[in-house]
Amino acid sequence: MKKDLPELLADIEARIDEAQEEKLLSQWKDFLEGRCRDEIFRARRNESPAKISWPDININDTIGDCDLMLASQFKAISNALAGGGGHILNVRANYGTGILPSLFGCEFFAMPRESNTLPAARPLADIDKIRRLADSGPPDMKGGLGGRVLEFAGRYLEITRKFPKIAKYVWLYHPDVQGPIDALEVIWGSDIFLAFYDEPDLMRRMLDVVTQTYSLFMRKWHELVPPDGPYSAHWGMLQKGKLMLRNDSLMNLSPELYVEFIRPLDQRLFDEFGGGAVHFCGRGDHYIEAMSGMKGLTAINMSQPEYNDMEIIFKNTVDKGIAILGLSGKTAQDAAERRRPLRGRVHCW
Repeated sequence: MKKDLPELLADIEARIDEAQEEKLLSQWKDFLEGRCRDEIFRARRNESPAKISWPDININDTIGDCDLMLASQFKAISNALAGGGGHILNVRANYGTGILPSLFGCEFFAMPRESNTLPAARPLADIDKIRRLADSGPPDMKGGLGGRVLEFAGRYLEITRKFPKIAKYVWLYHPDVQGPIDALEVIWGSDIFLAFYDEPDLMRRMLDVVTQTYSLFMRKWHELVPPDGPYSAHWGMLQKGKLMLRNDSLMNLSPELYVEFIRPLDQRLFDEFGGGAVHFCGRGDHYIEAMSGMKGLTAINMSQPEYNDMEIIFKNTVDKGIAILGLSGKTAQDAAERRRPLRGRVHCW
């Protein structure tokens, strides 16, 4: 990297317009509190091009270097400022989906360099190892990738103290610790879907251990990055509540299995951390009604609306005061054109 990190952050600091950021935050908060007057919420800031040339950084190079990780994350901030979109300025410890599984001994691995994409973890795929984990309880929070993630938070706080506008307007959001079922699928492997029927007691015990681990890790994170107010950022979006639980694995489960095994643990985390949002890929219309009954669920984020009956989704989200974050513009526009009320609860880029 040709430029030092302070020089890169100085460029960001100079380009942040406090009035613009305050206006954008106000618009997001109005949306989240149900005060948006438009059917579809979109926000924009004025474009602020970079004053320097930002380096290209391969993701693989960031894994063992906090400053490179910060530079990579702040390059996304630079792009957001230059693009003039409505993204909340935010960064994270960008170590991929294997953070929690790595605490349990799953092998962490980087993708081929030419892919320039996030690392992952290999499942244990061993029922005897799963049984031992269930008996052992939560692992060391600094094992696996845990120590690197927490180190990143410390480095972020250290260096951004010198940049008051960054410290105020750039959100450090929680790392990708997934959610109980998504993390456990990575730990266990694809046989997990048979285990709901073949090993239900072991399934409950492991889900409990993973949920405890999620909670302990997030507490460690919040010791370094204390929550500030009722809102948090994630993927450039503002949300009410502290968590963005991932539930991608639910597409493979029946609503009954979700209600019996998964929802109580998600609820436990929402109760502990003050609620939040749920992300899911693929199909979710078969369990969205059950999910919508969760206390503290303020929003969902779905990446593939085309796989869903969106009328079922809308009935169990916007009609119940639950926002949809980051919905594809085409999906929202199609609904608006057929005069399906979105009640000012749908955000699109």
